[in-house]
Amino acid sequence: MLPAGSQDAVDSFYHLHGEDPAALPCQGLACFAARAQAPAAWRAAQRQDRGLYCHGQCHQPPGAPPVRPHIASLLPHSVLLDNVLAGGIHDFGAYLARGGGVALQQARRMSQAELLQALDDSGLRGRGGAGFPAGRKWRAAAAASGSRKYLVVNADEGDPGSFSDRYLLEDDPYCLIEACLIAAQAIGARHGVIYLRKEYPHAARVLQVALQQARDADWLGTDFELTLHIGDGSYLCGEETALLNALEGKRPEVRLRPPQITAHGLHGQPTLLHNVETLCAVPWIIRHGAAAYAALGVGRSRGSKLLSLNASFNRPGLYEVPFGLPLSAIVTELGLGLRHGQLRGLMIGGPLAGLVPPALLDTPLDYEALHAIGCAVGHGGVIAFADDTPLLAIMAEVFRFGARESCGKCTPCHYGAAELARQFAAAADGQAIDGARCRALLDNLAQASLCGHGRGLAEFAHALQRHYPEELRACLA
Repeated sequence: MLPAGSQDAVDSFYHLHGEDPAALPCQGLACFAARAQAPAAWRAAQRQDRGLYCHGQCHQPPGAPPVRPHIASLLPHSVLLDNVLAGGIHDFGAYLARGGGVALQQARRMSQAELLQALDDSGLRGRGGAGFPAGRKWRAAAAASGSRKYLVVNADEGDPGSFSDRYLLEDDPYCLIEACLIAAQAIGARHGVIYLRKEYPHAARVLQVALQQARDADWLGTDFELTLHIGDGSYLCGEETALLNALEGKRPEVRLRPPQITAHGLHGQPTLLHNVETLCAVPWIIRHGAAAYAALGVGRSRGSKLLSLNASFNRPGLYEVPFGLPLSAIVTELGLGLRHGQLRGLMIGGPLAGLVPPALLDTPLDYEALHAIGCAVGHGGVIAFADDTPLLAIMAEVFRFGARESCGKCTPCHYGAAELARQFAAAADGQAIDGARCRALLDNLAQASLCGHGRGLAEFAHALQRHYPEELRACLA
């Protein structure tokens, strides 16, 4: 066993250490769902010992060459995709000419209390998974005491089926930088880090140029410095405490909480951490007003949401929609239905967020409404599974992914996810399995996992039991 603090122990955690992601095939759920469009490419990917779970090209079938997706906004005035729809803004002067920087100027005339109130009034919630109110995070970080404070950007967009952050990073990097400057002012941070997944090398090049141009324009470097850190391949680094461990050069295993990272985060100091989509809404909120943002959406789900539709749809792509849109409209009006077969289930919030059966497609895109049916908004990667994919095969793929990406910190996830992956793979092959043992392992995952990875796997299985009882009765009875 490697010493926990050794560099080899750290490096061995990552899937892509010393690897070129472009040379590896995708073995992720979005490609699995679309495998009928390129069966030979999928079989070849499955034969590879080394692979990864998402290139951020989920709108393409397995093995297809990279192309730009269809991109559209259903809002009268886009909150997040204005510059992306224009083809991307890759020059600082061009960003300013299109109205960039106005929100920062307004923010600098506002007090800390006014900025925090604006976030509260907007109703913005985190777009990474849990949907936690952004304003509450900002207030906690602003109120915390420490010798320094940090802002961390989670650009480790690892959910299979998701590619929204990728296009915000590649086509609107200055918006993210402007958002970071506003957030840093609000909480009193002078240091910031963007943690970017290794699978996005073009985004890394774009960000390096944009950061340097921002420094040359005196946006960065005096009161606030923002740097870029490239990850080494781990889905678990999307979990915020694992991400902070990665930035500190440790094995990116999850931390026990409390304390929360707003009080004890990066290097033990108060830290505000958001994903890219969450932060990129901030300049629009400051420029147009919290009330204008809160006017979009429904209930406690305010503003807009980016959705990435995978290659199973007739019109896959990146869409900005208001909350409250029925899931049926996502399938029929955005995606224009499936390329083949009938819909078996819709995965919206990533592999830990359940599967919506066709009978529940009248459910609105809304945090509380989806939670009520055992599913989630999550990061908004929408994967459609056709009826040629058995439910047990979906279960086996989800748990294979979950077992491989477990950080190993807690026993229920480290051992339980791997055992369940084996059990569901056997069941998918028609073998009899121990249903009582599977139920016990799922209960342990749900009750004793340290983070949302293990709990999410259990919630996924329980949601499928709830919505597809006949198909799962044989293996989980």
